[in-house]
Amino acid sequence: MNTLHIQSISKTYPNGTKALNDVSMTIENGMFGLLGANGAGKSSLMRTIATLQSPSSGSIHFNGDDIHSNPDTVRKGLGYLPQEFGVYPKISAVELLHHIGVLKGLLKKKERSDQVEQLLHQTNLWEHRKKHVHTYSGGMRQRFGIAQALLGDPKIIIVDEPTAGLDPEERHRFLNLLSKIGENIIVILSTHIVADIYNLCSNMAILDRGSILIHGNPADLVESLDGQIWRKTIPSGELPRYRENYDVISTRLVAGETQIHIKAKHVPDIDFEAVSPNLEDFYFSIVPKTEPQTMGLS
Repeated sequence: MNTLHIQSISKTYPNGTKALNDVSMTIENGMFGLLGANGAGKSSLMRTIATLQSPSSGSIHFNGDDIHSNPDTVRKGLGYLPQEFGVYPKISAVELLHHIGVLKGLLKKKERSDQVEQLLHQTNLWEHRKKHVHTYSGGMRQRFGIAQALLGDPKIIIVDEPTAGLDPEERHRFLNLLSKIGENIIVILSTHIVADIYNLCSNMAILDRGSILIHGNPADLVESLDGQIWRKTIPSGELPRYRENYDVISTRLVAGETQIHIKAKHVPDIDFEAVSPNLEDFYFSIVPKTEPQTMGLS
């Protein structure tokens, strides 16, 4: 069992921006979701775990080793797919994987070739292996990103906003691949897409403005709202009045009118209907409402 123990991590950049604020959690084998809006600090946390930057305070231990005192302990077992990654032009997928494999220490050609072939099959890129990676579609490039991250049999995989911009078919294929990978190692999925977390992850945390608001099992968190979410469609002009009188957690536009979700332990009004809560409702119910919440985190 692999264990990543994050203890009181904070990060303040030279310009004074505090990206992380006293973040603590423990992550073990399986899919772990990190959910938050853009700018919540997810990428800063991922970069810190990947030892691409040091925390201003706090510590991270991977299988008992302090990763910032001894960064090689995690780097040797790390696969990282950042939000955006560049590729060399005019080089095929198979050639680029061999090149990255050498950089990761896979110096025996037979061993490296076996891994490259297996990963190209696993990511459904075998028939495209001789094409230049820079000509790949967005989904193919993300699958290539997972292939390079898996070189060297890592113990921890970090993927940062991996499905952003993918069409539904590619997104489904990519998430299925992640799910299979996460059976025996740690996979940290950082995203603002609620459905990705709920469908894949056995544990998750919600990050807002650099702080962890809550962590736990997604289904358990949603279940805690049973019987407390109510829906009503109202004229848009009445929204301020409802915000004054009810705990409006989110809104969405439906056929030119505004549909609101509110949180209440009892039916607030005869015109409201009860709805089954989802992870989006839970997210909006605990994130501080500094501005109107619109359904959908993207």
